[in-house]
Amino acid sequence: MAFLIDLLIRLCVDLALLMALGASGGLGAGLLLIGVFSIEWLYPIVFELSRWGATPGKRVFNLRVVMDTGLPVTPAASVTRNLLRVADFLPLAYGFGLVTMLLNGECKRLGDLAAGTLVVHAGAPVLHDALPPGEPLAPARPLNTAEQAAVLSWAGRASRLTPARVEELAQLAAPVLPPVQSDEPRRAPAERLLGVAQWLMGRRS
Repeated sequence: MAFLIDLLIRLCVDLALLMALGASGGLGAGLLLIGVFSIEWLYPIVFELSRWGATPGKRVFNLRVVMDTGLPVTPAASVTRNLLRVADFLPLAYGFGLVTMLLNGECKRLGDLAAGTLVVHAGAPVLHDALPPGEPLAPARPLNTAEQAAVLSWAGRASRLTPARVEELAQLAAPVLPPVQSDEPRRAPAERLLGVAQWLMGRRS
């Protein structure tokens, strides 16, 4: 699907060049051929070397081209993987490329094997989960920005930690917890700190 989107974009640009240069005689025809050639070969390289590391089609599906090490693709690697699209296309409809992808465990085509590159999913990382439910609880004192970030970060990771670790970390934040009121239900420090996190998120009831 990413390839089809990029193909459609290239065809639209080619059509625009044809409409602009097609009626300009021999010079227009020469410029048209140069333009079509440049778009076909430079389109993927330019976009892969951009800060996104992907053509518009790949970006739609959260894909990007990287080196085998995970580092951004280098100019030499991008040129190599795209020049070898000719070999991948043989004998017809990317036949060699498809066979190569089926025969190696990393599902690489010839160009990626030669260039040492990978096409990977590059969705936005999720650092924290949604906060667990809890009754909001005002902290014992105003918290600075770093303290607020620490409490919210702890709450966002609470579901990934063991209960013992959650309680251990909550104990470190005991100074920000208000004193327990006589009529307040008994709650563990972690549960009370979750309440502070909810309060920092704007909940008041």
